[in-house]
Amino acid sequence: MFNPFKGLGDLKNMRDQAVKMQQALSAETVTVDKNGVKVTMSGDQKIIELIIDGEDNWRVREAIAETIKKSQEIAAKKLTEMSGGLQGLLGGGK
Repeated sequence: MFNPFKGLGDLKNMRDQAVKMQQALSAETVTVDKNGVKVTMSGDQKIIELIIDGEDNWRVREAIAETIKKSQEIAAKKLTEMSGGLQGLLGGGK
């Protein structure tokens, strides 16, 4: 017999795992210092610092951060489309 509420528990577990992964990634940082440009980014792809030729360049940092955010939104939308959204996770229509 199909239990439509079992999918909700599975969904909650997946969400909990995603939250834990996001927290772990945000705690990590990567720094690259190359050709007069130093970039420090968190593991969840947030720019912490952008230094060009020894000067903080907040305008470029904000533009790159916005670009990354928009690309992540596109990726999330495509992933949702490919997975069939919640209906697919909950076994909708069965």
